[in-house]
Amino acid sequence: MAAALGIGAVPVPLSTVVEVVARRLGAPGLDVRLLDDQIVWQLRMPRVLGAAAVGAALACCGAVLQALTRNDLADPYLLGISSGAAVGAVTVIVLGVSVAGLAGSTAVAAAGFAGALGALVLVLVLAAGRGGSLSPGRTVLAGVATAQVCGAYTSMVVILAGDADAARRVLTWTLGSVAGLRWGSALAVAAVAVLSTVAFVAMAGQLDALAFGEASARSLGIDVERLRWVLMVLTALVTACLVAFSGAIGFVGLVVPHVVRFLTGPQHRLLLPLAALLGAVLLVWADTLARSLVQGQEIPIGVVTALVGAPFFAHLLRRGRVAS
Repeated sequence: MAAALGIGAVPVPLSTVVEVVARRLGAPGLDVRLLDDQIVWQLRMPRVLGAAAVGAALACCGAVLQALTRNDLADPYLLGISSGAAVGAVTVIVLGVSVAGLAGSTAVAAAGFAGALGALVLVLVLAAGRGGSLSPGRTVLAGVATAQVCGAYTSMVVILAGDADAARRVLTWTLGSVAGLRWGSALAVAAVAVLSTVAFVAMAGQLDALAFGEASARSLGIDVERLRWVLMVLTALVTACLVAFSGAIGFVGLVVPHVVRFLTGPQHRLLLPLAALLGAVLLVWADTLARSLVQGQEIPIGVVTALVGAPFFAHLLRRGRVAS
């Protein structure tokens, strides 16, 4: 993390980064330049902290949903969350609709969160059976249908009402970015990531039991329906918070849990914290590359996660095939 704080359009030596952080944490006798303090503490530190939190939470949500649905392709956007958030974001960016007097990125984040919650409610209404059951297959189909409807709306709005600048902003948002994170939003995302990870780890034993099938889980005294509702809603709410602040960052929640399973096995008490750690590291360095690869221009972070992570994942797949 310290190295990531020093990399950017204006390089800062690692020793200076350490001095700035130490001074901010109360270490006496350190004198740093105001410019270094502003770059490291005010601009890059909340961005790095936010990227780590988003990566950790996305990886944990992906691991939980893959266990819950027993679907290897499940990811945090399974329930149409990102598409619902895009509806809110596009409504503000392209149509200029105001949200409770908010403006700029704050209005986009608020609208994205509202859109994500709307998509969640729609998916749960469509997926819930007559007895209140929530089957994984029906939930996935409801999520696909909701995502298609939301995607159709965003495409129509951008085509009919958007100009080139609005289309570029929408594309950038949908590919994800943590550039807009400041201390307040970064701490909020970090709190969501820590609390959700602790909650998921606390239910690791129930997720392990569910991996052997619903009948096995029920024989151990687990209320499968209640567990499924709790985890579906919790992962959806966490994802809605993340998308509102960072946009839809792909790849992390889908692939990181698989990478950790390759390395450590499927036990969730170990899988979840390690997935959170790897997701955090991956997104911090993806963001560092996104803001430093091209001089004077920032690449969407979702592009970097796919370009960097996909070859590594393909290598693991090939190694596993050879070993088997």
